[in-house]
Amino acid sequence: MEETITRIVTELEDLRHLENPTNTQPQPISDSTLCDLQTLFDSNDPDPMDRFSDELAAKSLSLSNLVRPIAAAMDSGPAHFTLSASKLYLSLLLSPNSPVCTLFTPMAFFSLLQSIRRSLKHRRAESGHGEPGTGSGNAAARKRKGRGKGKGLKNSEDCEGEEREFDVRVLFSVLEKLELVMDLIHLDRFPDSLKSLVQTVAEIPVMGFEVCGNSGNYNKLTDLCSRVLLKVFKPEVGDHANIAAEVFKSLAPMILQHKSQVRIFALSFVGNQMMGVAKNLEGVKKAMVNFLWYLVHKAPDKSEPRALAVESIMEIVRVMEVQEQVVFVEYVVKMTQGKARLRLLAVDLILVLVTSLRDVMDLNSESEVRDLLGWKCLEGLIQRCSDAMAGIRARALSNLSQLVGFLSGDDRSREVLKEVMGFGDAMDERQEGWMNEILRARCMDEKAAVRKAALLLVTKLMAILGSGFDRALIKTMGMACSDPLVSIRKAAISALSVAFRTFLDDSVATEWLHSVPALITDNESSIQEECENLFVELVLERVSTVGSEINTDSVLPEGILSLMKEICNGEVAPWVKKILTNLGKKNRLKHKFATALQSIIRTSESLWLSQSMAIEKWTAPPGSWFLLSQVSAYLAKAVDWEFLRHHWQLFDKHGVGGEIQSPLPQGYAHEEGGGIESSSVAWAGDRVFLLQTISNVSVELPSEVGAELAHDLLKRIENFNMHSTEVNAHVKALRTLCKRKVSDPEQADTLVKRCVHQIASKASKILDKYISKESNTSRKGGFFTPPISGSRTGKRAITMSKSLSKVVTAVYTIGSLVIICPSADMSTTIPLLYTIITSGNSDPKVNKLAGSIGSLKQTAPSLYIQAWLTMGKICLTDEKIAKTYIPLFVQELEKSDCAALRNNLVVVMADFCIRHTSLVDSYIPRITKCLRDPCELVRRQTFILLSRLLQRDYVKWRGVLFLRFLLSLVDESEKIKQLANFLFSNILKAKAPLLGYNSFVEAIFVLNDCRAHKGHTGAQGSRAESRLFSIRGNDETSRSRRMHIYVSLLKQMAPEHLLQTFVKLCTEILAAASDGMLNIDDITGQAVLQDAFQIIACKEIRIPSNRGLSSDTGDIDEEGADNGGAAAKGRAITQALRKGLIQSTIPIFIELKRLLESKNSPLIGSLMECLRIILKDYKNEIEDIIVADKQLQKELIYDMQKYEKAKVKSTAAETVANHQRTVSFNSPGISKIASVRQAHNKSIGRLQGDVRLASAMGDVAAEAIARSVLKDMNKGRQTPPLSSLSVPKLKTCEGGQSSRSGVPLDVLESVRRRQNFDFVEEN
Repeated sequence: MEETITRIVTELEDLRHLENPTNTQPQPISDSTLCDLQTLFDSNDPDPMDRFSDELAAKSLSLSNLVRPIAAAMDSGPAHFTLSASKLYLSLLLSPNSPVCTLFTPMAFFSLLQSIRRSLKHRRAESGHGEPGTGSGNAAARKRKGRGKGKGLKNSEDCEGEEREFDVRVLFSVLEKLELVMDLIHLDRFPDSLKSLVQTVAEIPVMGFEVCGNSGNYNKLTDLCSRVLLKVFKPEVGDHANIAAEVFKSLAPMILQHKSQVRIFALSFVGNQMMGVAKNLEGVKKAMVNFLWYLVHKAPDKSEPRALAVESIMEIVRVMEVQEQVVFVEYVVKMTQGKARLRLLAVDLILVLVTSLRDVMDLNSESEVRDLLGWKCLEGLIQRCSDAMAGIRARALSNLSQLVGFLSGDDRSREVLKEVMGFGDAMDERQEGWMNEILRARCMDEKAAVRKAALLLVTKLMAILGSGFDRALIKTMGMACSDPLVSIRKAAISALSVAFRTFLDDSVATEWLHSVPALITDNESSIQEECENLFVELVLERVSTVGSEINTDSVLPEGILSLMKEICNGEVAPWVKKILTNLGKKNRLKHKFATALQSIIRTSESLWLSQSMAIEKWTAPPGSWFLLSQVSAYLAKAVDWEFLRHHWQLFDKHGVGGEIQSPLPQGYAHEEGGGIESSSVAWAGDRVFLLQTISNVSVELPSEVGAELAHDLLKRIENFNMHSTEVNAHVKALRTLCKRKVSDPEQADTLVKRCVHQIASKASKILDKYISKESNTSRKGGFFTPPISGSRTGKRAITMSKSLSKVVTAVYTIGSLVIICPSADMSTTIPLLYTIITSGNSDPKVNKLAGSIGSLKQTAPSLYIQAWLTMGKICLTDEKIAKTYIPLFVQELEKSDCAALRNNLVVVMADFCIRHTSLVDSYIPRITKCLRDPCELVRRQTFILLSRLLQRDYVKWRGVLFLRFLLSLVDESEKIKQLANFLFSNILKAKAPLLGYNSFVEAIFVLNDCRAHKGHTGAQGSRAESRLFSIRGNDETSRSRRMHIYVSLLKQMAPEHLLQTFVKLCTEILAAASDGMLNIDDITGQAVLQDAFQIIACKEIRIPSNRGLSSDTGDIDEEGADNGGAAAKGRAITQALRKGLIQSTIPIFIELKRLLESKNSPLIGSLMECLRIILKDYKNEIEDIIVADKQLQKELIYDMQKYEKAKVKSTAAETVANHQRTVSFNSPGISKIASVRQAHNKSIGRLQGDVRLASAMGDVAAEAIARSVLKDMNKGRQTPPLSSLSVPKLKTCEGGQSSRSGVPLDVLESVRRRQNFDFVEEN
């Protein structure tokens, strides 16, 4: 030891001699001396230390002479060397009888901290940021080891030695000694040293993660860091708040980073150790609250990091005291009115605050609801459901739905929730029903994520809405079932089904039946399966439950009766049939369904008879026979034949007049004949479904019963006295019974043909007899019956109406026979039908061939219409006949004045398109004329049928077809407009996305009926047709209708197509006008040019900043993925392209402006407005863009400035007016002025960011005050306009304070100094 002390003292003397006052960098102590000193200080024997002190004193040295060499060693050298020097320095401070105040210096302490950081950074760099235990650091070392050769080998060995000598235990020792030193020094006297210590120790867990190698070492490292940080909060230190703020600020990055052990350490330290300190130190407690606000403002914007930030904040909030929790919750409520990122974070925080701090929210207390903190949180969250930012709206709705599920389990919380949403009993006028309005708006939001979140919220709200349920909201949910996105449709189905499951309300059942079953034809198979499952659960199971529980004395529930009645609705029945067919094919129809329906029918009959009422007036519950007829096709064995026979006999026995009859055709009702009763009409429909049921179960019937029934049906058909629906049912049932009567298929077909021939022969004879009679009557000139109305009656009219009814039924029966037996011989029937359909033809040649029977179109319209339909059915079965008669159908479609006939002919032509596509293809343009039919039903029918043909590719989108469909977007009928919007926005967008883009410019010319362009004069069709499919005129209504069509097409275009459409408009319309290709003297040419200006200026043609160059239309996540760089790049590219396009099109605008000025055209204003809008984003670059026309530059700059000022002034005026309406002007005189000033000051406080708007509001408020002063001065009399007044001469009154009129002089003086507010723009 003596030799060691001697070496140490000798080196210290050498270092003292080497010190030079001009050399600011001292020499570091050697490695060997460093080890010797460390051994000396670590020895527990005091004798060597005493000898060392004596040796130092003998050489005129002291322990302070060690500080500078050790500090130099901490600042230079390898990492293990600097860390060893740091350990030595701390050991020096901890040595017995050490003069700490002399040995401690801020610079040496800073070197100590730097050495710790440097050692960790060096180690981290060597390990290549590898995780503990992965071996990445070893791999890197091996890689470096293999590189060295020659001189490099020595360096590699040095590095290997450094790595081998570095030990994490040295770092632990340094931190342990640092903790002990903290008890000896007062760092509050050295603020910079304290700050550096906090920052360094806070970074050690981050940098030391790879150094420790295992979790045990890392836990020890973090424990040491925690103990060191706690040492800075010694009681004798005064400024605890600033120290705590520095600690929290250093820990914030770790708390906000991704999940790791580092984050766990930081949260544990703040939530446990710091919270314990805060209980004793008020400054730390205050800093803790401020730290939460700091975390709020530092929280990231991305979804996942933000969620972690919310989780971290809540872990801290949970361990805080109630008072601090209340302060933070109130701050979060204020955040809901702040900037967008704060509002979004507040929405997330409110969810976890309400669910985690129920005691703080007081949702279970009995105090006033509006005073509860939970009320304020819920109200703020509901307000964010209508936020301007779509992402915030979606997030607020989603979080609110989670809160609804959380709070609905407690009665008191549920009452608070109902009241804050406007469903409670004590509601003010503002809140009543406001949640319903929000939900309706959000379910129809333009953003998909918002719509989906709103529907999920509605689903959760079903359990608590009760009487506050809004029917308009149910209607909105039904509309959402037609959303273009699959996820939205699924959410809408779920929400509406929950409502149907929860509330047995007729309106809910009706909306569900009109919305959900229709989705059985959806393209998404999962939605089809969901429809089937829901129909089984909500309809069939309910009917089955009622059918199994009722008996002959029971009363049928009204809910089930209304449900089955709505199923028979014409819009619902087709979808129900499709669903039941799918269920039957999958063997999902149960026997109990058929049994329950039979039980319901029996019970209804028994209840009727128990009240001693006539059985002929009884009708089965609406929908029961319909459902039984559908399920019996797959449940034949579940239907009782005795049940069917009983009701068949009942219908037969109690028909009108003892036979099956039907209502007389419309127009032939009379007083003596009466007509049929409503119960008989219902029986007629039930007979149809009964016959269908019998056909379905005929395979189970005994052969004798089947033969008897077939014979009975044949006789009834041959009477030709049934309604058309009954005829179809009888014919189909007869065919089924005939085929099942004979086992051999060929014999069965022969039997069917024989029956068909027998019926058709009798029908032809009746028709021939009627035509002969009408022909004879026409030749004698005594035809008696013009169109018969209710006022012209008589015996002859009654007789002829019965005869005509029989003929009509016979003609209809022929059509039904052709459908079930296409090979039937109709050679004798076709000439008779031809005679009827040509009876109204004005062509003498046709009349001569057909025979002179007069115009049956006028005298027997029902027969005339039915003849066309039957001829159409015959043409469907025979292409040769169709080729002959299709021109007649087209001619009648164009010339007929009967809407019913035109409607039927459209259906026939649509069937021809499927069966005889090539024959009808050339007539498609003539069929499309029905899209402009005066009858709404014909237009809607045409639109639906053509749309289906287009989807199935029987008709192609070519020629004028697409352009003619455009007018349906602005049809007078709301239903047609909805269908058209769905077609263009969903079907065509997927099937033909480029159709609107390719035809856009042509659509402008067609809609304006413009032929003033040399390149567009060859439009197809006649002049009358082009006028029919145009919206001519320059009036506001015509322009708005055309603009609606243009906007609808633009919304379906991809961003790249919007740019190209912009170019097309400029080159094909604007450039054509400037070059003389488009005649702008023509009124239609002017309309085209004005439309082009409006389109270029509309917002839809401008690419939104968030769309980039992608045409994706899927369900975009409103939270946003991690694609900020790609989005920014896309926006930059789009901006550059658009700027280039504008620069290339500006010369066209300049030339066109000169042309319009030369012609003194009124379109100059539209051109300038268009230029102003497209250049408003480049207003600072107008001088560079418009170089060729300096005057145009000045005009555009002036127009932009004037427009902005006018807009600001109008906004300010509207704001002040709103405040004036909300202020109660009850006090006279000056109180009005004070109220206006108060409203103005409040508005200015909220609009401090917009100087121009605030200034404009000040001007408007001053003007309002001046007007109020004038009104008061005139004592309520209206102030005349200044133009009608002479200039007043104001004179002062010396020695007095009043004018002659008694008005105070200060009032007159204020009026005299009043500014002129009418010309703010020029000033």
